[in-house]
Amino acid sequence: MYKIFALVCCFQMVQSSYAQTVKGKLIDTKNNPIEGAYILNIHSEKHTHSNELGYFKLEENEVGDTLRIGALGYKKLNFVIQNLTDNQRISIQLMEESFELDEIVIRPTLNGLNVVSEIDLKTTPVKSSQELLQKVPGLIIGQHAGGGKAEQLFLRGFDIDHGTDIAISVDGMPVNMVSHAHGQGYADLHFVIPETLDQIDFGKGPYYASKGNFATAAYVDFTTKNHLDKNMLRYEVGDFGWNRALGMFNLVSSDTDHAYVATELTQFDGAFDSPQNFSRLNLFGKYSTQLKDASTLAISASHFTSTWDASGQIPERAVASGLISRFGAIDDTEGGTTSRTNLNASLLKVLDEETFIKSNVFYANYAFELYSNFTFFLEDPENGDQIKQFEERDIFGFNSELQKNMTWGTSEVLLKAGVGLRVDNSNDVALSHTLNRKTTIENIQLGNIKETNSFGYASLDYTLGNWTIIPGLRLDYFNFQYTDDLQETYSNTSEKKAFLAPKLNVLYSKNQELQFFLKSGIGYHSNDTRVVVAATEEETLPAAYGVDFGALWRPTPKVFLNATAWYLYLEQEFVYVGDAGIVEPSGKTERFGVDFGVRYQLTDWLFFNTDLTLTKARSIEEASGEDYIPLAPDFTMVGGLSVLNLGRFSGGINYRFIDDRPANEDNSIVADGYFVSDVKLDYQVSKNLGIGIAVENLLDTEWNETQFATTSRLQNEIAPVEEIHFIPGTPFFLKGSLTYTF
Repeated sequence: MYKIFALVCCFQMVQSSYAQTVKGKLIDTKNNPIEGAYILNIHSEKHTHSNELGYFKLEENEVGDTLRIGALGYKKLNFVIQNLTDNQRISIQLMEESFELDEIVIRPTLNGLNVVSEIDLKTTPVKSSQELLQKVPGLIIGQHAGGGKAEQLFLRGFDIDHGTDIAISVDGMPVNMVSHAHGQGYADLHFVIPETLDQIDFGKGPYYASKGNFATAAYVDFTTKNHLDKNMLRYEVGDFGWNRALGMFNLVSSDTDHAYVATELTQFDGAFDSPQNFSRLNLFGKYSTQLKDASTLAISASHFTSTWDASGQIPERAVASGLISRFGAIDDTEGGTTSRTNLNASLLKVLDEETFIKSNVFYANYAFELYSNFTFFLEDPENGDQIKQFEERDIFGFNSELQKNMTWGTSEVLLKAGVGLRVDNSNDVALSHTLNRKTTIENIQLGNIKETNSFGYASLDYTLGNWTIIPGLRLDYFNFQYTDDLQETYSNTSEKKAFLAPKLNVLYSKNQELQFFLKSGIGYHSNDTRVVVAATEEETLPAAYGVDFGALWRPTPKVFLNATAWYLYLEQEFVYVGDAGIVEPSGKTERFGVDFGVRYQLTDWLFFNTDLTLTKARSIEEASGEDYIPLAPDFTMVGGLSVLNLGRFSGGINYRFIDDRPANEDNSIVADGYFVSDVKLDYQVSKNLGIGIAVENLLDTEWNETQFATTSRLQNEIAPVEEIHFIPGTPFFLKGSLTYTF
């Protein structure tokens, strides 16, 4: 009996030693956590991934087993388990190495496509503010109004204008402006210095419980660096008066504390007959520290201001008749000024090995003043139709999210639950008829807006074998208030509205090279407060219903493919109104299409990328042939070749293509498409000194960067004319740069 008992005890001890759990943390050479690394036990073939804190937990290990660890941008590591002690956490450091595409691992997460932005950031680092959003696969931008306004955006068959259907944030701070003077969702990202960018998180469609207002076509979250690898001085000079100076300096750099500042000054006249006189100043500072319990705290402050003149949108007939050149102007008194100051504090609080809370609290002060003339002399033959759009705004709020990893039987579960608040106080929001920027002829709109959005959400990543099911639910509550200063007596109107948005997503990960996904969800984009309180028939929070079905696939170690078929229905479209310079609500619409992307490492130093989107976008409530959605593209394509560390050389050539698209509802007016290519070449002269050249529009293509169907009248015309009004794209544009690091 004693021998049997001893044998059973020994067997249990052997089983215990075999089935023990390894807990670890992955860090880089600066002790920063490494997220998304792949950890594989070669013997048991069990695998896992590191979380946002770098932590991982792997079941079924024994002494002597080898863990194979890999992460994008780091050397592979084989780690031999020396001992297995309960509650002991091992710390493993990975060394950086040149980028290799075969390090990609397709993770069972809802935003698995983020690996594409990781690849693109490694192979073609961002060097201008316009390139920030272009790192989102398939997104095309257009700049207009002298370089001072937010970019016009195109994605998945949307002319998103300045942000009506894409939610953008930086370090947890919202970028989109609700009830903005120029248009709903206006998203000006120019306060970000591109060299401070660290990560891009994005997702297409209304499938993400943590994303609310404007996240219908997509969301994009930018994260800035917590520390600098080196101090940097950079100067750029180019055609058309281009000058850019950049300085980035470490103030504190230790194992636990980092602080740096960055400043940027940009000046540009553009190719226009009337100089743009564009000038922008950016200031940014950030301090981060690691607390004793592995929690982290980051505090940042930034300020930017810009001023510019603009030649505005010009009618085709004025160029065709020889009245002006392609780079001329009908009214060159357009332009404006804008500024934004941000304060942001972020805390990632570790509660235990499986649980943490990440929170941020933010404040922003914003000002905007824009002068435009879209219709010239249509409304006022004597003074012209110049308008002024103006606002001053304070934004404050917070976000807080709990993440907890759990094990339910043989299933892995990740719980995410969050709450947040955003308050916008906008003062003197004005639309005025002006003359020469100096004289106000009439105030068309003038008032104060207060808009409050509180929200809560939860989602559950439930992984059982190869399947991951992710249900989610989000609740938003809005309070809209508007004080109309044009009324003779005090007038404050308000409206309250709630929105419940369910999500359900399913992933099937056959292995680390192939994943299928089915995403579904409901989202929304809010309407302008002035429309909401006017008690019109327009929806306050029009819904978006979406479905995505697709796959992520790495057929060979050096190739990564993604393909998606998708559908999106909107209860209410937002359409740019050219003669008013604003975005207005329209009717119900639907879009369906296909996204396809390729990333291919041809050699150790040469990388190929391309993304294309085919879309059919139509209004549901209009008759066939009159149901086109103005400026909605049906085919877009972006891509290029990148050279990374070929000796002392790096660089690449990139292109973007957008097809002809309808400019009005019956497609009788067409906005011409274009194909434009850019090239960059950098050379590292020495350890500290680098030089570079960049050419925008390498082939000197004649193209229209932004264009709209607008009804206008020139000063000598009797009758108005509706036709394409456009801003010409930049011609061949050469820039050179000198960079010194220390």
